[in-house]
Amino acid sequence: MPHQIPNSVAAVDLGSNSFHMIICSLKDGKLQVLDRLKEMVRLAAGLDHNRNLDPATQERALMCLERFGQRIRNFPPNSVSVVGTNTLRLAKNAQQFIGKAEKALGYPIHIISGIEEARLIYQGVAHSLAGNGSNRFVMDIGGSSTEYIIGQQDIPHAKESLNMGCVTISQNFFKKGKISRKAFKKATLFAEQQLEPFQGKFNSRHWEEAIGASGSLKAISNVLQTLGWSDNGITMSGLEQLVGHLLKLTHTEQIIFPALSVERRPVFIGAVVIVYASFKSLNIEQMTVSDGALREGLIYDLLGRIYDHDIRSQTSRMIAERYHSDKKHSEQVKETVRYMVQQLDEHPCFKEQSDSLQFLEWAADLHEIGFEIAHSQYHKHSAYIIENGDLAGFSKQDQLVLSRLVRSQRKKFCTERFDDLPMPWRQNAPVMAIVFRLATLLHRNRHNSRPEFTISIDQNQVALKFSSQWLTESPLTQADLEQEVSYLKEAKFNLIF
Repeated sequence: MPHQIPNSVAAVDLGSNSFHMIICSLKDGKLQVLDRLKEMVRLAAGLDHNRNLDPATQERALMCLERFGQRIRNFPPNSVSVVGTNTLRLAKNAQQFIGKAEKALGYPIHIISGIEEARLIYQGVAHSLAGNGSNRFVMDIGGSSTEYIIGQQDIPHAKESLNMGCVTISQNFFKKGKISRKAFKKATLFAEQQLEPFQGKFNSRHWEEAIGASGSLKAISNVLQTLGWSDNGITMSGLEQLVGHLLKLTHTEQIIFPALSVERRPVFIGAVVIVYASFKSLNIEQMTVSDGALREGLIYDLLGRIYDHDIRSQTSRMIAERYHSDKKHSEQVKETVRYMVQQLDEHPCFKEQSDSLQFLEWAADLHEIGFEIAHSQYHKHSAYIIENGDLAGFSKQDQLVLSRLVRSQRKKFCTERFDDLPMPWRQNAPVMAIVFRLATLLHRNRHNSRPEFTISIDQNQVALKFSSQWLTESPLTQADLEQEVSYLKEAKFNLIF
């Protein structure tokens, strides 16, 4: 295996309510939890009316990340996975905050889509329970989003992420902590409206057991059980009693239960609303609570990458099949990409960024999926699908990098296209795109096997060397290469062959 297997791995989940970190030792492929850290940062509460994260919340978050960062300071880069969820998907100033957050933590942060979050939550739950072959319904309440998933064993089949969470519902309907019947009714109706389009999909007739995953659901379960309102997790009758009790109160400060922490008190009612609405809408009678959640899912995803079972490779193959891509052609392009990268292994782009080749291979899988939409400008359609699709395992940043490579595979070459990528991609992607352009160019007629050639890239100088005989016998490729010289020249690259 090309990379070293780390002794320990860590996952950090920057949730909209709490930040979590889990650290595990890794021995012979087996995981053992060494440490769990959790801080309630309430990121969602820091979004102002313009959807910007306010300075005080940012400060609170950065201090937490510095503490987390100290704990994992010396972990190798491939052993830490960090993701941001709904509030960072929504915040307009998320990029500025992430720059500071990455400095504090010492590792890159990836923003994931709601559907990817749902997939990871399901992985975390599936790995924490014994497999029993039944259809499972999994629900997770975050600070500003709630995920619903149905799956079997460790495979999720239906996934949805809705824009409502314990922080946002508490803030929007119980302003300044005031509780009233009217507010509760309005909040429940709002949650039911959000769920309405998915009622049929997640209804209890489609699954055998319901599992909750998240601090909010754990808190509700603990409260019900310590009060004797439920003897097994969360039940509909227990919820009715809890709601009845809450409606006698006038302020969230009066929500005092032995099993409820003081810091969860302000957002508890929002969580109860979402659970109550979900139980009613989806016909749920009873729900147990699991220890596994998003961060455990991240750890198992990380293991896949460490042991070369990267879910992203599986996804790129599945999408290529769904869009009826020419598999043989993709494999030829891939093989040529590898041949070139092998020769360029001392180039900083491939030497220092170990996953550059992997991204080029995924680009080879997906570069022609746009043909299904239209043959004209197919590279633009391919790039659009990659950037905007729900691709399992890929973060928003991964999809952006991949879509820019695919968008740049032919025609005019524009280096500004990479300007909004984070470092080191911003620096490396133009070189990767040139390698990819040349690989697709050499297979344009689809019958050619790869010729023997050498390639070198030194700053903005790209040199290809074929046998003179091969070029004479391939006049079309020679014409394509001459055209490529002028495309690259406009982007200030000098191609000689």
